[in-house]
Amino acid sequence: MTRVTSAPDEAALFLQARPADAGSVFDAALAGHCQRLVRGDGVVLPLAVQRWHDDADDDDAWLLGRCTGPTLDLGCGPGRLVVALADRGVPALGVDVSVQAIQRCLERGAAVLHRDAFERLPGEGRWQHVVLADGNIGIGGDPVTLLRRCRALLADGGSVLLELEAGAALWCGTAYLETTGTADTSTDPLTVLDPFVDGGPWFPWAVLGPLAVDDVAAEAGLVVVARAEGERCFVELVPA
Repeated sequence: MTRVTSAPDEAALFLQARPADAGSVFDAALAGHCQRLVRGDGVVLPLAVQRWHDDADDDDAWLLGRCTGPTLDLGCGPGRLVVALADRGVPALGVDVSVQAIQRCLERGAAVLHRDAFERLPGEGRWQHVVLADGNIGIGGDPVTLLRRCRALLADGGSVLLELEAGAALWCGTAYLETTGTADTSTDPLTVLDPFVDGGPWFPWAVLGPLAVDDVAAEAGLVVVARAEGERCFVELVPA
């Protein structure tokens, strides 16, 4: 499997000199500010900030419909998927490191735990489903390690529900968030900035798309058993 990473250039060194606090990286977006994610190689990815704060909608239906038992949502943000699952009668728990995320989950009545995905979690090995939506496969900057963690959380017969970046392969490196000051989240994903000029505090991140998901899943001991491809892309993974 070929892993694409940021080149160790001057911009990357600049980013590495200003690390971000992992627990507050997305706080501004979770507080409602419009932001976009800029990779260490300068490629810009829009963040669907408004979607995080809205209720779950038809675009989430494929993922929600495959959650038929106790579900853990890693990087749950404001908790829209946790609430939607609870409304369907599916036990669900959100996990997030952001205080802003926890506050908004509690405001909307979502069950949530303020904790890192790699820390000890309740019910390890007994969850029917683990969800990684809205780009959360990027958490920690290493999709293989994150998916192995998800696999360890699953009960026998369980699955990982994963959202992918449409049209992408695999990229791992560092990134930062840029506040745009506008509600427009339609940024062309091929836009490239100079992170040496525009950079903010960095954090490890990754992007995974349909072009590489099978290889990444296999390395994590998982296999793709279902796919949904469109403007948003999802897969369901089970232990191999």
